[in-house]
Amino acid sequence: MSVPTRPSFRARTVATLSATALLVTGCGSGVTSDVEQTDTGEAVTIENCGRDVTVDGTPDAAVGMHPAQTELMLRLGLADRLAGQAQATVQALPDDVAALAEDVPVIGEAMPPSREDLLAVEPDFVYSPTTYEFSADQGFASIEQLGDAGAAVYVASGGCEDRRMTGEVTDIFTDLENLGEIFGVQEEASDLIAENQAVLDEVADATADVEPLRVAQVYYEGGTLQAIGAGIEYDILRLAGADNVYTPDQEAFSGFFAATITPESLAAEAPDAIVFAAFDDDHEASTREYLTSTFPDMPAVRQDRLITVSTSDMFPGTLGNISAVRHIAERLYPDAF
Repeated sequence: MSVPTRPSFRARTVATLSATALLVTGCGSGVTSDVEQTDTGEAVTIENCGRDVTVDGTPDAAVGMHPAQTELMLRLGLADRLAGQAQATVQALPDDVAALAEDVPVIGEAMPPSREDLLAVEPDFVYSPTTYEFSADQGFASIEQLGDAGAAVYVASGGCEDRRMTGEVTDIFTDLENLGEIFGVQEEASDLIAENQAVLDEVADATADVEPLRVAQVYYEGGTLQAIGAGIEYDILRLAGADNVYTPDQEAFSGFFAATITPESLAAEAPDAIVFAAFDDDHEASTREYLTSTFPDMPAVRQDRLITVSTSDMFPGTLGNISAVRHIAERLYPDAF
């Protein structure tokens, strides 16, 4: 099947925001190995995206539907439980866990795997960043089809359809707690939560007394400028100590977390800083060139506060959310760190 290499922004963000890791890497979270997993043989039921997910015994053929989800399972010491890693070409695994996945079969490259390819590895647990990966009309296995094949499906909490506009960075801690229970690695999950909560606490302490800068988050591609004003993207800026120019209570973001804007409207806001996501070096360069040439008198441009983040770190269910919080905060308030 022919797949476009540069899907539209709306498709990319609603789906999995497929991208190459750019500037922000993982938090340096520890990797757990040789985990003694507790398998009682009893069924575990977790509420997820408005439905009950029941797992009969500890999964031993799990599939991470995106590198972010594969990474989390590797960090919990579950490498030997993985039957496949999907969308593996859109984002490199961090160096400290990449070797653990060398023998895990890759299913699908830049897009979610086809129904046939996913079912071929006979998964018993499928962990996805969003519900898009289960769109039957796209040729993917649906949640129902996977259930019929004996696989439990878990979607990152922030990627549930009803959370897309209200998701928070800390949703990932809910996912870790649930993974800990499902795989019997509660202690490892608690350690990973504590490690990443400490990063957020450090940022909160560092920015507690700063004068908040007004920050606009935008996305530019193909001549179209969009503002980001809701969802996890908004929460990332909030936790970084920013005074968001675009907010969920604005009408433009009442139905979707992004809205097309005119250059004139952005110029009128005169933000102190601009955060923009890019999916590779060329995209970062073109966005930066557009912003500097279009808004030479904007405070964000004059003060050299154009802050790039990886698109992969801005979608739900990834430790990259926490990396992005710290990266943005350090660029906004370098004297505070």
